[in-house]
Amino acid sequence: MQVREDAPLPVVDDEQADTDRSAQGKPRVLTTTTTRATFERLQTDSLAEYTRRIDAGVTINADNASINIRGLDADRVLTTIDGIRTFWLSDGARGVQGGAFAFDFNSLSAIDVVKNSDSSFFGTGALGGVLALRTLDPESLLGTGKTQGGLSKVTYDSVSDSVYLNQAVAVRQGDTLLLVQGGYRNGQETENKGSTGGSGSTRTRKNPAAYDQENLLVKVHQYLPGGHRLGLTGELFNRDYDENTLTSISSTYSRYRTQEETRRRRISGTWDYQGDADGLVREGHLLGYWQRNELETYTRAQRLTAPVGEYDRDSTLRMDTFGARGSLTLGGQTGPLGHELTLVGDLYASRTSQYAAGEDNCTAAIYSCAFLHVNQSDMPDVHGTDLGLAVQDRVTLGAGGWLRVTPGVRFDWFERKPQDTASYEANAAYEGLPASTRASHWSPKVLVEARVLPGVTLYGQYSQAFRAPSATELYLAYGSPSSYVSLGNPDLKPETSTGWEGGVTYGDSRKGAKLSGYYNRYRNFIDTVTTTATAAGLEGSYPYGVFEYTNRAHVRIYGFEAEAHWMVAKAVRVWGSLAYANGKDTDEAVHLNSIPPFKGVVGAGYAGAHFGADLSATLAAKRDKVEDTSSDLNKAPGYAVVDLTAWWRPSFAQGLRLGAGLYNLLDDTWYSALDLPDSGSLAKAYYSQPGRSFKLSALVNF
Repeated sequence: MQVREDAPLPVVDDEQADTDRSAQGKPRVLTTTTTRATFERLQTDSLAEYTRRIDAGVTINADNASINIRGLDADRVLTTIDGIRTFWLSDGARGVQGGAFAFDFNSLSAIDVVKNSDSSFFGTGALGGVLALRTLDPESLLGTGKTQGGLSKVTYDSVSDSVYLNQAVAVRQGDTLLLVQGGYRNGQETENKGSTGGSGSTRTRKNPAAYDQENLLVKVHQYLPGGHRLGLTGELFNRDYDENTLTSISSTYSRYRTQEETRRRRISGTWDYQGDADGLVREGHLLGYWQRNELETYTRAQRLTAPVGEYDRDSTLRMDTFGARGSLTLGGQTGPLGHELTLVGDLYASRTSQYAAGEDNCTAAIYSCAFLHVNQSDMPDVHGTDLGLAVQDRVTLGAGGWLRVTPGVRFDWFERKPQDTASYEANAAYEGLPASTRASHWSPKVLVEARVLPGVTLYGQYSQAFRAPSATELYLAYGSPSSYVSLGNPDLKPETSTGWEGGVTYGDSRKGAKLSGYYNRYRNFIDTVTTTATAAGLEGSYPYGVFEYTNRAHVRIYGFEAEAHWMVAKAVRVWGSLAYANGKDTDEAVHLNSIPPFKGVVGAGYAGAHFGADLSATLAAKRDKVEDTSSDLNKAPGYAVVDLTAWWRPSFAQGLRLGAGLYNLLDDTWYSALDLPDSGSLAKAYYSQPGRSFKLSALVNF
C-alpha cells in the first residue's frame, strides 16, 4: 500500500509467525504481551527487572545465564528476537554458557510470553514456553502525520553504579521508513548484601568488576501497493564483563582475572502482507536471516603451584545460523464454521564451533599437565540442518463465535554432522570422528476455547513438545586418559513432553484476570551421569571418572498461574501475578533444582496527566525441595521485597519524562533461589541479592 505522509501508518503485524497472534495482530489466549509503555512506567531496563516487577511466571537463572518458565530453563525455553531464534549455548566443560541475554532491553518495543509446552507451532525448544522479543520499529516512533520522531534516554542505576544511554530516531519519506537505535551501558559489579571482603572462598562481597555494553539497530521499511511491506534489519550487540576474581585467589593462585564477552550479529530481510479481514488471504510473512552468537571467556592468572607461572585460558563458543521462516494465514467459511488456517515453514542451517587456547609453563614431565586440555577443540565443528512444517486451523462455530477449536500439528526434522578439524584431532580424548545424528518428530495439539459468559472464556489445551540435542550434548569430548573425561552421546534421543493445560480468562485491558493450571510429563530428559570407560566405548584408564550425557526416562512438572489487573478509578490501578510449579524426576523420586519457589508480584499505582507512582512487592516462599536435601547451599528462604517508582512530566517541557525509583525499600537480605548454585565452595551470602538501591532516568520523546 502507498502511504501519504500525513496519513496514519498502517498496522502490519509481523510477529504472527513468531508468537501465534491472530490474523488481526491480537494475542491468543495463551500469550501475554507487555509493551514499552509498561516498561517505562515501572522503570524496567532488564529482563531481571521484568521478572521482578511484571511477570511472576518468568524467572532469571543467573547461575547458568538463562530464562526459566514453568520450571524449565537453558535451551528448554525458546527465545526469539523479531522471529529469529537466539540460542542459549554451553560448552559443557569449561563454564562458557549463556547467550539468552544478548540484546539491549531498551531496544525492545514489546515482549510476548507463551507459557506452554507446545512445539506444534514453534518447533524445538518450546518445552517450558516461548519468550518472544520485539525490537523497535520505525512505526513505534512515528504517529499520524509525523515524518520524524525519536527518543533519548539516560539512566543512572546505583545498584551497579551504571549509566545507560539510549537514542532512537525514525524518519519517513513517502512510503519509506528508517529507524536507527543505539545504546550504551557501562558500570561495575551488581552489589549484594555480603559484608566480608578480602580474597578467597570466605569473601562474601561481590568480586569487583567493570562492564561495557553497546548495541546498534537499523531498520528500513518500504510499503508497497496492495498491503505489502518489505523490511531490512541489521543489529550488533556486544557486552564485555571484566572481573577481578578475588574469590579464586588462594594457595594455588596469587592473581586471577576473568573476562566474559558476549556478541551477537544479525542481518534479516522481511516481507509482510496485511490482507482484508474478511478476505481469503489474511496475512503473509517471510523472514530470511543470518545470525552469529558468540561467547568468549578469558582467564588471566598467576599460579603458585607446579607448573608455577602464568596461567592463561581463552575459550570460545560460536554458533552461526542462516535460514528462512514463512507463514500464510487464510480465512474462510464452510457452512456454519469459520476458519483461520495458518501454514508455517521453517528451515535453517547452523554451524557450531568451539576452541580453547591456553598458555602456561606446563611440560610433559609434570603429571598435573594431564588436566590442562588446551589449544584444542573439545568437540568437532558441527553442521546442523533443521526443517519444520506446521499447520493449524482455528475453527469458530456457534452463534457469535462462542466456541473455537484449534487443532494443529508440526513436523520437525533435524540433522547434526560433525566435521573433522585439526584442533579436534589435537584433543587427547579424540578417538575418531563420531557419527552423524538425525531424527524427526511430530508435535500435535488441540486448543478449545468457549466464551461461556460475556467477557469470560474457558479454555483447555493438549499439546506435545520436543527439544533436539545440542551439538555439545552430542559430541563433547573433554579430558584425557590418566585423569577424567566428559563425553557427549551421539545416540541421544530428543527430549519430548506431553502437556495438558486448562484455565479461564476474564475482562479486557481495564479490568481482567486469568487463571491457569498445567500438568506436563517429559521423556528422555538429557542429563549427565557417571559411567565407566568400557560402557562409554573408551580405551585406557580414567581414574577420576567418566561422565557422559544420557537420557533420563521420566520427569513431571505441574503448577498453576494467575494474573489480574483493575483500573479502580480513572487514574488508579492495581495488578498482581502468581506462579507455582512442582517438578520431580519420578524414577529417582527427587525434586528438580530448576523449579523456582512459589512467587507473586502485586502492585498499585496512580497515573495522572503529569505525575504517577507505583508501589509493588515481589514475594516468594522458601525453597527447600531440592535434589540434594543434605546441602543447604541451594535452599533459599522466603522473602518480600518492596519497590517504589515515580515519574513526572513537567508541563513546561513537552515530551520530557523524569523518573525515579527506590528498590528493596526495606533493605532486606534475600536470595533468588535459581541464582544459587547446586554446589560450590563459596558462602551463600556471596549469592545474596542487592540491598536498597535507587535509579534515576530522563526520557525525551520528540
